[in-house]
Amino acid sequence: MEPGVEELMPRLLPVDDCDLAEDFDPTVPPRTPQEYLKRVQIEAARCPDVVVAQIDPKKLRKKQTVNVSISGCQPAPEGYSPTLKWQQQQVANFSAIRQSLNKHRNHWRSQHLDSNVAMPKSEDEEGWKKFCLGERVYSEIDALSDSENLGIDYIKVGFPPLLSIVSRMNQATVTSVLEYLISWFGEKKFTPELGRWLYALLACLEKPLLPEAHSLIRQLARRCSEVRVLEENKNEEQISALNLIICLVSRYFDQRDLADEPS
Repeated sequence: MEPGVEELMPRLLPVDDCDLAEDFDPTVPPRTPQEYLKRVQIEAARCPDVVVAQIDPKKLRKKQTVNVSISGCQPAPEGYSPTLKWQQQQVANFSAIRQSLNKHRNHWRSQHLDSNVAMPKSEDEEGWKKFCLGERVYSEIDALSDSENLGIDYIKVGFPPLLSIVSRMNQATVTSVLEYLISWFGEKKFTPELGRWLYALLACLEKPLLPEAHSLIRQLARRCSEVRVLEENKNEEQISALNLIICLVSRYFDQRDLADEPS
């Protein structure tokens, strides 16, 4: 290394020349502090002044995919934008439910689950989709046969988000299941089973949000706005459910840029 360069990089800990043994060998591990410092000096002197990275130009010519997400939500269909009063009421109801859930979490967690309730492991994505949505929705079966309507088969219709179930879910599981269902919703239609679980999982999310949860709920609100616009029959019950999720994400979780403009 040239002296001029050393002047631009002053030594933080100046080291004087050390008295080294005559048999000092820089190729073997240092035996004393002085030998160690001398070896560092030798290695630093061997470093080139400029290092050039070897880049394969062929890799730069390959097509690169960049995912760009729209920052805001699409506006509600004409005549279906929720009023400010309605949105404020939903936020108040949601806040009360969260407070009650937190207050009684230990009680509900201690309740025994029915023998047919087998909660999947946190990393079992397909298992959670079937658990929450049921085999009927998961497999996109339109209707149950008459014989199946005689009794509720939760394996087929999905387990509801009972307090005894969601109270057993830690934050990592809540976030994982939310991610699984949002991923499913990205390619499928909105259903009541999905809506119930999305509401329950949002109620279980702790504030302040972790970055992953923050990204997920924004993705959820945008997807709800997309489905709302594409709703052909303008089903008031379904649009109301989509409005509710957008409202909670934007106004309770403070993602105000996603909020619906009051009608």
